[in-house]
Amino acid sequence: MVSRRAVVTGASSGIGEATVRALRSAGWDVVGVARRAERLEALDAEVGSVSFAADLTDEGDVAALAEHLASTGSVNALVHIAGGARGTDRIEDARPADWRWMFEVNVLAAQLVTTALLPLLRRSISGGGGHADTLYVTSTAAQVAYPGGGGYNAAKAGEAMLAHALRLELNGEPIRVTEIAPGMVFTEEFTLNRLRGDQAGAGKLYEGVERPLVAEDVADVISYALNAPGHVNLDLVTMRPVAQSAQHLLARGPLVPRG
Repeated sequence: MVSRRAVVTGASSGIGEATVRALRSAGWDVVGVARRAERLEALDAEVGSVSFAADLTDEGDVAALAEHLASTGSVNALVHIAGGARGTDRIEDARPADWRWMFEVNVLAAQLVTTALLPLLRRSISGGGGHADTLYVTSTAAQVAYPGGGGYNAAKAGEAMLAHALRLELNGEPIRVTEIAPGMVFTEEFTLNRLRGDQAGAGKLYEGVERPLVAEDVADVISYALNAPGHVNLDLVTMRPVAQSAQHLLARGPLVPRG
């Protein structure tokens, strides 16, 4: 089997790092992309990925990434995980800078990297690749609003709509468009960054929740989607821990049968 190559954004931590590991274990060549070069280099040394440091909100960095990829091999899959949240303020109290940042890292970055890599995905198909993949990790926040989440709700809904529109625009081409929308996922950085370094507040969010999702759970689903037969497209996968039945309904404490 000829190895396929995936580009994984947000690869320096959390779901992105776990996805690099999962795809390498499944035999993929992987280019991990993030801003923190030193973390990418450590991951490369451990799992055999190849990194490229870039800020995906910067058009020049994205162009440099595309040029690097074009000169080093084919691109069979774009796995866009980079993103984030800032703040839990009500809409009337929100900081415009936070909303601007969330739009840039969740929506603009997705548009820039998709535009830059689509020609490379098409080239891989023409070269005998069979099919190509674009996959976007959004959030259940893209589906259901909640108080204090307006900016993140709007940003992730925007990214989800990008994926939905792209699937329609690519109709007739063998390019799959997949959206993975996780609910509560415990990672070291996401909530801590959202709460501006409030370690106690971040810990409280997960307090008493039996087995929230972890990054490896999402990476497993991503790996499954990319390794499914080429004619199978997982349009949207919504995944939550069993303790979270809906965005607003979270069990704290042991999960036990009634009766």
